[in-house]
Amino acid sequence: MPDSGFPWPIETTRLDNGLRVVVSEDRTAPAVAVNLWYDVGSRHEPDGQTGFAHLFEHLMFEGSVNVAKTEHMKLVQGAGGSLNATTNPDRTNYFETVPAEHLELALWLEADRMGGLVPALTQETLDNQRDVVKNERRQRYENVPYGDAWLRLLPLLYPPGHPYHHATIGSMADLNAADLATFQAFHRTYYAPNNAVLTVVGDAAATEVFALADKYFGAIPALESIPAAPDGRHVPRAGAPVAETVTAAVPAPRVFVAHRTHPFGTPGYDVLTVLATVLGSGRGSRLYQRLADGERLAQPDLVGAYGVDLRHAPAPLIVTATARDGVTGERLAAGVAEVVDELATVPVTAAELDRAKALLSTAWWRQMSTVDGRADTLGRYATQFGDPARAAERLPAWLAVTADQIAELAAEALRADDRVTLTYLPEETA
Repeated sequence: MPDSGFPWPIETTRLDNGLRVVVSEDRTAPAVAVNLWYDVGSRHEPDGQTGFAHLFEHLMFEGSVNVAKTEHMKLVQGAGGSLNATTNPDRTNYFETVPAEHLELALWLEADRMGGLVPALTQETLDNQRDVVKNERRQRYENVPYGDAWLRLLPLLYPPGHPYHHATIGSMADLNAADLATFQAFHRTYYAPNNAVLTVVGDAAATEVFALADKYFGAIPALESIPAAPDGRHVPRAGAPVAETVTAAVPAPRVFVAHRTHPFGTPGYDVLTVLATVLGSGRGSRLYQRLADGERLAQPDLVGAYGVDLRHAPAPLIVTATARDGVTGERLAAGVAEVVDELATVPVTAAELDRAKALLSTAWWRQMSTVDGRADTLGRYATQFGDPARAAERLPAWLAVTADQIAELAAEALRADDRVTLTYLPEETA
């Protein structure tokens, strides 16, 4: 398979109501992936409505005008398919993979909940799913060691009022305070055909998909105006390190080091992606070699670095390490900082660069090897960049990154005076 380009066809159309439809035909197997991206995430939520986009991820499985509660899942799974949904700061997406003969069923289901959720939404359903989200918050964030790290890092990285200041899970106070009419209004504001991209990848011709999309989605009216999210592109430098220490029921000290860098999809973020791989991916990474294998400050399987692929603001690099027995949080934080700082002064070697690019190539083609992975990628590029074919740019951009660019980015974006450090300490050693 070639390193560059996108070796599958891509065809697009736009319905009269504004819905963009992307099709990539692949007759390898008799299956299709249907993926619907809505351009709404937590960054769109106004004050007092945090967590709404994520709650609708749940509500949109709870029935619509022609589909009873829980029936969406039963119909897809009963047809031999799989389905799910995710929400992040930039978008919400709903997706299913089904045998090709059930493509029409999947499109009908997605259209029914796009156009028919609000009339079917009841107070009972809202209350039930609010409780589900509260339980999810407890299980994923509050009752898990280090689980609230992301909730703490975002406010440290982005100031109040910034669209990335709050996490997707949102505020339970906001969810509790809102009434049914407020939730209905939020759905009417964003979940519309002219704020969505429908992508179908697999065993279906573009002409067939376009006709079915028009049949099921075409009558859903467009919105005249959709509020833009607040502009978060410019975040002032802190001018001094920002640090927070948390004493909690955790088994060992853990350190998170974070920096704001560049938005996903920009040349700077492509460099950051390679840098993060050099720094923290696997046993050949600098973090592992220095902190786990060398100085033996960190537990071997609990060091890493990654960029968070946020599109509409300087996206963060997150570096994390968990201490071995007897290592203090302070010593571990100093060790992490040393490794990060050296990216600007100790050149990345040819071997490090080759390894990072090989890992990224493998990850890219693994994503592209499935119809659902391709559908999600094409939906992303259509939504965030206006053209699904721009997905073909990503891997070549990573492969073109140089050691000098990594050093330049480290010197510019990973400065100690613009660093966020979050340290967890076990209660008994605090």
